[in-house]
Amino acid sequence: MKNLPFESLEEMAESTASGLVQAAAGAAFDLFQDKKFRRLADFDKLSKSEHDRIFNELLCAYLILIMLILEAPDLRVDSNTRNYFSDLKDRIPRAHIEQLKSLGVESEHLDDWQVLLDMRYKEYSKDKHDVRAAAMQLEGAEKELDLDDLAKIQLLVPVQAVAIGTHQHNVRGKTKGKDELFKYMLASLSRFYVELRIRFEGGKVTPFTKLQVALKKLLRRL
Repeated sequence: MKNLPFESLEEMAESTASGLVQAAAGAAFDLFQDKKFRRLADFDKLSKSEHDRIFNELLCAYLILIMLILEAPDLRVDSNTRNYFSDLKDRIPRAHIEQLKSLGVESEHLDDWQVLLDMRYKEYSKDKHDVRAAAMQLEGAEKELDLDDLAKIQLLVPVQAVAIGTHQHNVRGKTKGKDELFKYMLASLSRFYVELRIRFEGGKVTPFTKLQVALKKLLRRL
């Protein structure tokens, strides 16, 4: 019998959560360092403390997006996997805190991160309802919605809610004239979102053909 890479399901969950947190940090850092993102966000006019704040919001965005994917009701997985994903979702904030601790971050800042993650998770979860309602109203104005339309709207809701909220926080609510910044962030978050959902669903690509079409349609509207 081959040796399993993990001795328990808990050990596997801890390792997976840590890997997902690292993926979120990498995606956030790539966007933060992106020249076009910095130009659109007027980085040259902002202080270093504002740069740090924006990075924290980006990191929050990717972490929360992972959590929203793991709890998505339309995720195409069996009941056992769904239970595992629910546990995995709860481990994401703790895994992030543990990684910060391993980097020598002081306990007071760890507490701040815990508060921020909890606050943003609640905020973006609540915003999903408004995003879904707005999307249904927009789609319904063009034609009568069918089940396929509703499925595509549901797929888009998590990434839209996170992108909208993060954009507002990054510009401190001053969104006028920042549409291109929002679209650039949404595109980055969407790529991360699609890649993770495909992985979580075991490589079942078919539903994401529809999702990618819906995302392109959304970006054209903005």
